[in-house]
Amino acid sequence: MRFIKSLSYAWQGIKYCFRVERNFRIQVMIVLIACVFAIVLKIGTNEWIAILFCWALVLGLEMINTAIEKLSNVVSTSIHPDIKVIKDVAAGAVFLVSIISLAIACIIFLPKIYPFIKNIFE
Repeated sequence: MRFIKSLSYAWQGIKYCFRVERNFRIQVMIVLIACVFAIVLKIGTNEWIAILFCWALVLGLEMINTAIEKLSNVVSTSIHPDIKVIKDVAAGAVFLVSIISLAIACIIFLPKIYPFIKNIFE
């Protein structure tokens, strides 16, 4: 029963991020678009593993960033220089992983898309 309760709490956290955090919704949309590309382009198993890992990392870090922001706002409602640094570092982590994930997506998808683009311009 405890396990079911913990799953319920986790699901509530995911729903909260989707409902409240615009960046989370944008990232979920990017994940869905990438999923369509992955299916249409028939990527391999190892490529799926890389894409899934990127999705989990970006979305998970965005949720951690949200938690850090909410906790920071509870600790201090005024602008505090140390809390600003904490929030900036958390946001930077999401940004860094997003950029690396984009690079991985390019490595996986561009070679598969290039023949289509080449045919259009020939």
